[in-house]
Amino acid sequence: MDPPPPRRRHSPEFDSLLVAGPRLGPLKQAHARLVVAGHGGSLPLVTKLATLAVAAGAAPYAHLLAASHPACDSFLLSSLARAAAHRGLPGEAIAFYGRLLAAALPFSSFAFTAAAKACADLSALRTGMAVHAHSVLLGFGSDRFVQTALVVLYSKCGQLPVARKLFDAIRDRSVVAWNAMISGYEQNGLAERAIEVYREMQVAQVVPDSATFVTTLSACAQAGALDLGREVERRIVSDQMDVSVFLGSALVNMYARCGLVSKARDWFDRLQERNVVTWTSMIAGYGMHGHGCEAIKLFHLMRLEGPTPNDVTFVAVLAACAHAGLVNEGRSAFDSMKRVYGLVPRAEHYCSMVDMYGRAGLLDDAMQFIRDSIPGEPGPEVWTAMLGACKMHKNFNLGVEVAERLIALEPENPSHRVLLSNIYALSGKMNHVEKVRNVMIKRRLKKQIGYSLIELGGTSHLFRMGEKSHQQTREIYQYLEELIHRISDAGYVPETDSVLHELEEEEREVALRYHSEKLAVAYGLMMSSGSTTPIRVIKNLRICGDCHLAIKFMSSVESREIIVRDKHRFHHFKDGKCSCLEYW
Repeated sequence: MDPPPPRRRHSPEFDSLLVAGPRLGPLKQAHARLVVAGHGGSLPLVTKLATLAVAAGAAPYAHLLAASHPACDSFLLSSLARAAAHRGLPGEAIAFYGRLLAAALPFSSFAFTAAAKACADLSALRTGMAVHAHSVLLGFGSDRFVQTALVVLYSKCGQLPVARKLFDAIRDRSVVAWNAMISGYEQNGLAERAIEVYREMQVAQVVPDSATFVTTLSACAQAGALDLGREVERRIVSDQMDVSVFLGSALVNMYARCGLVSKARDWFDRLQERNVVTWTSMIAGYGMHGHGCEAIKLFHLMRLEGPTPNDVTFVAVLAACAHAGLVNEGRSAFDSMKRVYGLVPRAEHYCSMVDMYGRAGLLDDAMQFIRDSIPGEPGPEVWTAMLGACKMHKNFNLGVEVAERLIALEPENPSHRVLLSNIYALSGKMNHVEKVRNVMIKRRLKKQIGYSLIELGGTSHLFRMGEKSHQQTREIYQYLEELIHRISDAGYVPETDSVLHELEEEEREVALRYHSEKLAVAYGLMMSSGSTTPIRVIKNLRICGDCHLAIKFMSSVESREIIVRDKHRFHHFKDGKCSCLEYW
């Protein structure tokens, strides 16, 4: 066997910089020793010194070192730009890129990748486009590292068509490029597209890494793609991958948001390292499933032996209290957020508190909280929570007042006018309903279209109200009609208040029958006859009262568990009951 190659020896001066590391005090001492020893002009040593200074967060010191060196070159400034971008100093990275440009020095690919990363971190699209143009001008347009950095830039700035065009142009895509495109779609709320790219990556036989699985699991969580999430988990286990805190948190989040909160807890308990994201994901998972007491227990455990809660943790805790009616616990958590942890509440925290009071029927407390606890003018999200509570508890006078405030804040948001119209309708003021709808028609405001998704055999099926584009439409409608007859025999009576009040009673029942939730559930039951596995449906809006009632009866007559994830929470229907206990 050949002997190992001799270790490369650094100069004592270089070793002194390595010993100092990214610490400004020791670096200044090492710099002084370099000057005294006559090595202050050594460009390699100054480059290392300046780069470590940036890593220490002392970018001004690095600027001074670069500016004072008579032979400052491209490698020095590019190294500083790269170090600043990776240190989370995007403004400084762009400044070093600007100095390189001003000095008319040669550029390298990693100068452009650093500048593109910095622009992505700042969402500085115009500057990023200039960097892109500059890279093309200097012949780096086909460099795969630059292209990948630009994919990240345009994705973070919401320019996904441009990002996809760049991605498609990369000839030899690395796993980093694939990860960038998957992440781009996922972070922009296009989980289905992210999953498509992951499937393309499999076809291309590119070996995924941990980052691939983290972004793909996040997409699965967003889309409710449980089958793919399980497939990724099996791959992680079979490949004996090291489950980092990031990968573990992604698994916890995926299972919680796909309806398997017990499986999420299994992964949470197995992790050797848990960060604030892991704890927060698990608390949020309990909250969205209506397990408020479990969320509070875990929060108390986190305060005892976990990392310090952050503001996102408190959003999860307050939401869990709101969905479970834990008013005292919510008040205590909100108080500790400011008093114990010194965190300044944001709109999400105020909104959760108003939602908590409102759902509990404490409308006076909610209004008092808005007046006394929220600095300045409350945002529309706060009044939206208040309006929902007014509708839920049939306080129509206060509801009209709140709706008018909302419309003044966001006159072009159709959902506020729809809620106001519903409140007028429920209170019998049909002339006001007509006025609101005429204004909507005049302003061309349209309510958000509801849809429901169900995944069967790894394929997602989307349904809208009255959907007739599915290839099995006839069978679905026939099955649903039979199902409605069966649940009617079991005692189901349609809640016709859930639909337009200008329709006759019989027309309302027909309109209710073909809501997207019912179509998705009927399709799931029809295609899995004889199975005992739960039916899982995702609804993009809040489930309506009639569908909630109907699905309870469906779970009973079919002896199947039906899980619906709507805009706000999970509903687990089983044996004619729902896990929300009518608190939703």
